[in-house]
Parts: sequence; C-alpha cells; structure tokens
Amino acid sequence: MLDTEIPDDELSPDEVSRRGFLRSAGLLSAGAAATAAGAFGLPAAAAATAGRSWSGSSQRGGLHWLAGDHHIHTQYSPDAVYRVIDHVRHANAYGLDWMVITDHGSVQHAKIGVEKVNPDIVSARAKIKDTLVFQGFEWNIPAAEHGTVFVHPGRNEVSVLKEFENSFDGTVKNAGPSTPANEALAISGVNFLASAVKKRHVQDALFLANHPARKGIDSPHEIRGWRDAQPRIAVGFEGAPGHQAAGIAKPLGPGSGRGGYDNSPSADSFAGYPLESYRTWGGFDWLTATVGGFWDSMLSEGKPWWITANSDSHWIYNDSTDRGPGSNFETNGYYNDPVYSGKVGSTNTDFWPGYYSKTHVGSTEFSYAAVMAGLRAGRVWVDHGGLISGLDVRVRAGGNWVTLGDTLVARKGSQVQLEVTIDLANGPNWAQFVPKLARVDVVRGAITGPVSDRDTLSAPHTAVAKSFQIGKSTGQATFTYDLGRLDQGFYLRLRGTDGNRTAPGYHGATVDPAGPAMDVVGAADPWNDLWFYTNPIWVVPSR
Repeated sequence: MLDTEIPDDELSPDEVSRRGFLRSAGLLSAGAAATAAGAFGLPAAAAATAGRSWSGSSQRGGLHWLAGDHHIHTQYSPDAVYRVIDHVRHANAYGLDWMVITDHGSVQHAKIGVEKVNPDIVSARAKIKDTLVFQGFEWNIPAAEHGTVFVHPGRNEVSVLKEFENSFDGTVKNAGPSTPANEALAISGVNFLASAVKKRHVQDALFLANHPARKGIDSPHEIRGWRDAQPRIAVGFEGAPGHQAAGIAKPLGPGSGRGGYDNSPSADSFAGYPLESYRTWGGFDWLTATVGGFWDSMLSEGKPWWITANSDSHWIYNDSTDRGPGSNFETNGYYNDPVYSGKVGSTNTDFWPGYYSKTHVGSTEFSYAAVMAGLRAGRVWVDHGGLISGLDVRVRAGGNWVTLGDTLVARKGSQVQLEVTIDLANGPNWAQFVPKLARVDVVRGAITGPVSDRDTLSAPHTAVAKSFQIGKSTGQATFTYDLGRLDQGFYLRLRGTDGNRTAPGYHGATVDPAGPAMDVVGAADPWNDLWFYTNPIWVVPSR
C-alpha cells in the first residue's frame, strides 16, 4: 500500500481506502517528498560546555533530571568507527550525564570484544568524571530484534555480559527465526540477568528493546513475555529510535527512512502489524506514537513499560572520519583508531549522543545506581532537538502528589488535578536555532486490566483528553488541568510538539486529532518535526 508503484487495482478494497486516506493527508503525493530545509550547520565549539557539572542538571521535586543515551556503538562494532572516548567526550559536551556503550552482539564480540572494550570504558570513566559510562551490548534477541542490555559497573561486569552473550544472543546461538523455542530462549536470557542480580554477581541489570517496530519482528506477545517474566529487568523500549538523520533528503543527506524505518514485512514479521508500523511518526516508533495503540494497551493493563530515546550512533552525519588503515575486525574484534578521510559523510545517518535525542531520568543523586533506579521507576521523559529545557509533571489529590512513573492512590471521589511546568527552550539547539513549543497534549486512558489476547495492539478507551496551546516562546509555561472526581482508575501521559507537522492519528481524529504525521521516506527533516513524550502516571482509588 505504501509502494505507489503498485497500482490500486492490485490492492484489496481496505488497502485502496487506506491509501486514499494517506494521499489525502499528503503522505503519498509527489509534493510530500519535498521538505523544508533544515539547519545542519556544525555545532558551536564544544569547549563552551566543557567542565559542565551534573549539579547543573534540571532539578524538580527533589530529583535531578539527568540526560542520557542507552544505545551507542564504537570501533568494537562491525558497522561502526569511533573510539569509546570519542563518544564520551561528545556526549559530555552535548550535555549528557550518563550513557551506555552497546556494541553489537556477535560471535566475534562474544569471544573477545566484551573484554577488549572494557579497558577503554574504564579509562573514559576516569577521564570524563561528570558523565557516567555504563558497559552493555546490543543483544540480538532470539526470535526478535535488538535490545540494550547493561549492568552496574563492578568487578563482574565483563564476565556477566560475556556469559549472557555466549548463552543467549540470537546470532551466537543461531536463534534468529521466530519460533517458540527461540522465544523461550529470549525469556531465559532475561531470567539469567535477574538471577545475576539476585546472586549479587552484579549490582543491577536492565534490558530495553531497541527499534521495536522497525522490522515488525517484535510481536506484542513477545514484548509482554519479556516484561512479565522479569518486570524489574525488562523495563521498556525505544519510543524513538536513533538514526534520526537518515531521513534528511538528498543531496544534503541519506534520503532514506528516518530512524532506519524503511522496511517491509518479512516471513518472521508479526502478521498483525499494518504497513504504517514500518515507518516512524514524527521520529517516534509506531508502537509508541499511536494514541490508543500498543504502548497504551500495556499501560491500560496497569503494566509499567517505559519509553526512551537515543542516538544509535554508528557514523555521524557530515563527519569526515574513516576507519584506521590496516583494520582487521575479524581477527582483532575491533577497527583501528579512526582517521581523517578527506570527505564529508553526507550519507551517514547518525548524530552524536546528546546532539539530537535525550532521555531524561529523574535521579536522587549522581550515581550509576540512581540512574538505573530512575529508569526502572519510569521517571523518564524524552525529547528531540532540545524542544524544551525542563519539565515537571505532578498529579495531585489533596496534599499528595506523584510524578512520572508513579501511581497516585487516593480516596474514591477525590478531586484530582494535573500540574505541569515546562522550561521552554532557553537557547539555540545544536542545529543553531531556538525551538518553539506550540502545543502540549494530555493523553488519558482507562485501566482495564490484563488482556485475554497477548497480541493485543489497541487500547480503545485511550484518547487525547486535552490540548494546551503554548502562547509564549521564552521562560516557563505552566498549566493545570482538572481531572475530575476519582471514580475508576486511569492513567495519563503527555506529548508536546513544535506544531510543524501533524495529522490525525492512526485511530482517527476522534482519538488523536493532531498527532505526529507518518514520516516520508527520503524527505523527513528531523529538525523540522520536534516532539517530547513523557512516561505515564496512574491514578487509582483506594479500596
């Protein structure tokens, strides 16, 4: 249906109707291929932020909101180039407080890569003390896509990651196809991580699924299975993937799918996913971006399941770096240190960590344990392009209030109120313009309990309940919203936009009148379509 080279008469009536809708929204027309020119200049000198301390992070409600990125590749990945210290220095300069090095799981990495990258990570921790550097790797999830697995630093961080990769990686174990046995192996992997924490081999471990809808092979029941097996280990997925520069139109950029989402279904794809799910929507994964969709179906069950955003950084857009001469990855497990190439990589798809995407975690202190605890608790909001500078969200009943990821328990009949304070963009982002927040949406859904069909994709009792227009461009924007008398349990989450590109949501305008539009392959300027999302807050009546 998305392939316009297939004539209408070869499609089913439903597909013809859906194609007509997309044409009417301007998503399949020739004119939609043109996108506004973005600001792709190189950033101001990184020295401007050198020496930044975590104490300058946004502080609200007793929490420091530490910005980070859990998906980053180095010269120890077969498709990447940079040193660990290159990523850490850039991440620190672009305002990140924490980051996870996640080189690809592979036979080579499992044999020698885990050990070889560790000294570089340890060295970077010593050199850049105000950015926390976790070691992890990108797990080839058996029967599914990729995921970030990382552990708290300690004497066993290498041995636990190595044992996990050798025992449960889909590539190492030749367990890629979508079979029941391979799905069970993935659950065993999550259980192994929980056991490593319980046995105190490592202080903590987390797993987050990466780009879950990119290929359609992370089925809803698999995601529910990971979460239900170990809800303190499997805590969420990328609400917005990396590779955000991929959609920049040629000749300035790669001219491909934003986030690398330019795929079609395969034999291992979940049949229930529509073709629209293989594209990003405002730079976000369809499973997250769809109001009343899969993410909301999890939240309606009352299940904590959190979203993040990151760079998935491999090769930096417009960077002039190349791999070191004489590299032999197969033998050494890494590429030699990068060198100047003499050419600009306009077809590269990535931004440096912190340059475009950030995951903000509410932490009680600056420590590895506090960041992991904040992620597990869902005290998280994400943004693109520095759309806002800070955010405080509280749901209140009487004198009690909670923030993101938490549950407010109040007497039945209590008056409940949402209070939001937003620090608007306080200066130019790294593309050298000041973003302007146009609107904030409150998404509200009923708590309906566990689903009978674990492949459920929708939450029919979830919709945009209220939208607030932002009539200023500097300082703070504040608003309150009366959520009514508490009768039945519900949850809410927030979403904000620069308003440059919106369309009715996948489930129609009555559910989402002005959500993110589906990104056009080959013409999706990431700087011209900025959003922020928060994780949810639940409200339930006391018994």
